[in-house]
Amino acid sequence: MADTIIPKTGILLGRARVPGFAHPRIVTVRDGALVDITAAGNATVRDIAEGKDPAGYVASAVGKNLGPIDAVLENSMAGGADADVPVLLSPIDLQSIKASGVTFVVSLLERVIEEQARGDKARAESLRGEILELIGTDLSELVPGSETAAKVKAALIERGVWSQYLEVGIGPDAEIFTKGQPMSSVGYGADVGLHPVSSWNNPEPEVALLVTSVGKIIGATLGNDVNLRDVEGRSALLLGKAKDNNASASLGPFIRLFDGEFSIETIKQAEIGLRVEGEDGFVLDGHSSMSQISRTPESLVAATIGAHHQYPDGLVLYLGTMFAPVQDRGGVGKGFTHKLGDVVSISTPSLGKLTNRVNLSTLCPPWTYGASHLLRDLARAELL
Repeated sequence: MADTIIPKTGILLGRARVPGFAHPRIVTVRDGALVDITAAGNATVRDIAEGKDPAGYVASAVGKNLGPIDAVLENSMAGGADADVPVLLSPIDLQSIKASGVTFVVSLLERVIEEQARGDKARAESLRGEILELIGTDLSELVPGSETAAKVKAALIERGVWSQYLEVGIGPDAEIFTKGQPMSSVGYGADVGLHPVSSWNNPEPEVALLVTSVGKIIGATLGNDVNLRDVEGRSALLLGKAKDNNASASLGPFIRLFDGEFSIETIKQAEIGLRVEGEDGFVLDGHSSMSQISRTPESLVAATIGAHHQYPDGLVLYLGTMFAPVQDRGGVGKGFTHKLGDVVSISTPSLGKLTNRVNLSTLCPPWTYGASHLLRDLARAELL
């Protein structure tokens, strides 16, 4: 099992709920086993990330074997049914959870369609053809913020099809928003949540970067930036309601730290797979290529952190998705939307596979363990 869920090589960093401990434990994977490397001074992912050599530290840290990683992965998918086996958590803790939007042309066009449809999925298919005909250019060739992009913007305004999504898709400024609060993300095997008001929604398979407090990119993981198309389509001012709900940010299964064989260049060439399997027998397969991103990962990080905005505990940054599912489900012209119980898997060989089951945010386990709880527990354990 582990061969398909975690990368076959690399230095992995994560968190787990371990029997007998009140607080999450810091873990890695070695020789097919989950290893607890929690230590005083390095009892959080944040502390390790802020060290001089995170990859070197994780690779050499003294640890305790917690058992086969296969058993942990199986128990994580089962919601911790076996109380004697660890469960994986989101691999970050005190970092801010940020996201970039409209960084791929395909998703750019779908955002324009959402806006024009005003959240009505029944209008999406006809609008898709109309908007593509009106735009009449290959936006993938445009460099955001360039002189050519500015000319296209002017032409679109003249034709009456300019959109706030085109502004951040080809304009000079990237869209960066807060996806969730520190400690609010969920990990491998957990339920991901949809706000109950939504009837048109989808997964967003993405790569997420781990970034330190000084803006250094030190690793990456997979993420599902759960999206409510109808809510955001009604108004971009509803972005918070569309994006930040209980269990709406998934990350994992582990952070893979940059080392000699894995770097930001690996991420830029990653091929991201998406599979949705419904209890109704519906199957959707999708594919994204990071090589088609319109803004470099480095530029997105620079737009997030710098002299204009600091993050003392670092951050994780979702890089955006090119995948906007349009495959009909439930009838011709109805497009795609989730059904409860859908199993969503996001994968790429260098980072593994992140799998979650879809539920309502109101039915997912409530978020009750925050930064204050973590710090108190670590203090009691004399790990701070």
